[in-house]
Amino acid sequence: MYNNINFHCITSNETLKYTESTNTGLSSKEANQRLANYGLNELNNDNKISILKLFLSQFKDFMIIILIFAAFISFIVSIIEGNADIVDPIIILSIIIFNSIIGVVQEYKAERSLESLKKLSTPYSNVIRDNVIQIIPSSNLVVGDIILLEAGNFVPADARLLEASNLKIDESALTGESLPVEKNHAITLSESTPIAERKNMVYSSSIITYGRGKAIVTATGSNTEVGQIANLITN
Repeated sequence: MYNNINFHCITSNETLKYTESTNTGLSSKEANQRLANYGLNELNNDNKISILKLFLSQFKDFMIIILIFAAFISFIVSIIEGNADIVDPIIILSIIIFNSIIGVVQEYKAERSLESLKKLSTPYSNVIRDNVIQIIPSSNLVVGDIILLEAGNFVPADARLLEASNLKIDESALTGESLPVEKNHAITLSESTPIAERKNMVYSSSIITYGRGKAIVTATGSNTEVGQIANLITN
């Protein structure tokens, strides 16, 4: 619903309009409805697969099936010819097993990377709902929520800044930039502005190093920038 809007290109007031929210936050009823419609503010949390299942899943690939079939045919033909040659089948099967091991290692690393991304989150967030500051599980945040940002916390979701007081954020996990970025809620930027230079935005899994701010949530869960990275890792 909101994925096609470049929030860094518009003002904070326009962001409130597009997300159908206000400076006093969403009502609890509206927030619960959005949560039901769009889901939790969490990265994909598929059940972990055992190493054995990961290994066996490698044999579902069509090319692997063809190689196994080729090894079997090669062995049968050698028997028919009275030579019972097992060298070629062993070579083919060795290639298959080696390829499967590589596949398992890659998928395991991807799973570990996803777990690392999940750790870059805060369990609870300060949010304004019903014109009252509340502490809620970060997983219950929805687009349009007004969140309060304080030094030492992780940013719980992608958001457009409404206010910023000496706010600096470490976005190295997302952009690779080693120095904290000083934020400015009052500016608007061009559509082509890279993430590392979007000073009017804050992004999930970034760390607030200094100052404070207030922002309106523009993306949650897998729709956040870090969520898209997680999707690339697991696909």
